Amino acid sequence: MSQTLIAALQNPALYPHPVEAFQVIETHISWVLLTGPYAYKIKKPVNFGFLDFTDLAARQHFCGEELRLNQRLTEGLYLEVLPITGSAEAPQLAGAGPAIEYALKMRQFPQSQLLSEVQARRELTSAHIDALAKQIADFHAQTPAVPASHPLCSPQAIVAPMRQNFAQIRPLLSDKLDLQQLDALEAWTEASFSRLEPLLAQRAANGSIRECHGDIHLGNATLLDGEVVLFDCIEFNEPFRMIDIASDAAFLAMDLEDRNLKPLARRFVSTWLEHTGDYAALELLNFYKAYRALVRAKVNLFRLGQEQDAVQRAVILRQYRSYAALAESYSAIPSRLLAITHGVSAVGKSHVAVRLVEALGAIRLRSDVERKRLFGEQPATAQGQLHGGIYNPDASAATYQRLHQLAAGALHAGFPVVIDAAYLQQAQRQAACLAAESAGVPFLILDCQAPQEVIVEWLAQRQNAGQDPSDATLEVIQAQQASREALGAEELTHCKRVNTHESASLDSLISGIRQRLPGL
Repeated sequence: MSQTLIAALQNPALYPHPVEAFQVIETHISWVLLTGPYAYKIKKPVNFGFLDFTDLAARQHFCGEELRLNQRLTEGLYLEVLPITGSAEAPQLAGAGPAIEYALKMRQFPQSQLLSEVQARRELTSAHIDALAKQIADFHAQTPAVPASHPLCSPQAIVAPMRQNFAQIRPLLSDKLDLQQLDALEAWTEASFSRLEPLLAQRAANGSIRECHGDIHLGNATLLDGEVVLFDCIEFNEPFRMIDIASDAAFLAMDLEDRNLKPLARRFVSTWLEHTGDYAALELLNFYKAYRALVRAKVNLFRLGQEQDAVQRAVILRQYRSYAALAESYSAIPSRLLAITHGVSAVGKSHVAVRLVEALGAIRLRSDVERKRLFGEQPATAQGQLHGGIYNPDASAATYQRLHQLAAGALHAGFPVVIDAAYLQQAQRQAACLAAESAGVPFLILDCQAPQEVIVEWLAQRQNAGQDPSDATLEVIQAQQASREALGAEELTHCKRVNTHESASLDSLISGIRQRLPGL
């Protein structure tokens, strides 16, 4: 019936809109019928254990769930669920009589606009990643939390699918080295779980387990009307969707790293953290990324038993080993350092910090972001005042204290850190140095310098764009230059000057850090 129905639906007379051409995209769980302006998605009557679409009522229900859940993320993309009536040979859309099937009507978009296709053409940009990070963070803030009493919130429920991965992968492997690697990954997962179990329970209690997307990767994001849009969340399996927001974000980070896009993966994580403020998630990030990589590894390996061709079997094994190696990389002990920027507003400190994020995997902590997370927006009456509003001495002291607390947590989680702040006072720099000493990591002051005319130009560009969290004006910058406390002799031993207007200076900084800390 299904193939007959799909063929019969390729009749322009059935549709209340012009049909440009028919194209059918088939997956293991659905058919998508493309018509030009609209796409119609029909679920297959299949049962894979983790989903069961064999019953017509179930297909209707999950069409409705797909519509409901994806409308949380998109506007005007998922439109309605339509009954298909008549017969398989002579169907009608929303016609009279009982339904024989259901279709989810969607606005059609070019497949070339999928971010996976954009990336394949080497056109994926940091702006796409920043937009995606913001959309995901906003979604995570709005989607409902799962009650801590729910069975899916227990640490044992969280680790269960991870353990299932190992149980399902092991019988499919025969190579001794593959099995040894799997054993090591399983031991690391269990050791990590024992260490992280209290944190997993705490996150369930504080609402970090939410009704998430569950399948965030570049193939499930597209450009629509010039905007990045995330779509196609998991509707068919609650345990795959009701997860820690850190696990949801880790999927995309892993997907980017699998595509050899480490700088963009690092940028995504740091930007998502800035938007959510969920720096406690750092402790779990590698744990979840390894899990996501092993899911991909397992799915590839499942195809091995269905393939007889020796060449294709070798391809499948190579794909499995690539994902397994990626999972293994998350168990490595990284090098760490604490770097702080030093300089007046608009001198280019944020640009320097972003380079450390993308090149070294540092977590960026921004004073402008954390100050407003603590105190809200700057009052209009205090704008342009160096020590007014949320920039008064007490607020600044609290902001720097918060930055150093977050840095300690990120360092403890195993990440290098760069704090993007002015650090114009010696006491502020000394507090950062003590945070580095407490964590037992190297400390670096990035003394950011640029000519005055460049600072003025960058400030104007920033103000015209209207997207930077800083409230600094030219008057504030001039006051900062007049009141800043110079670096002392001891501080200069930890200092590296960066001419922010010269790319070679930044390149030299990155190269020098890598020589000193080869693990970065």
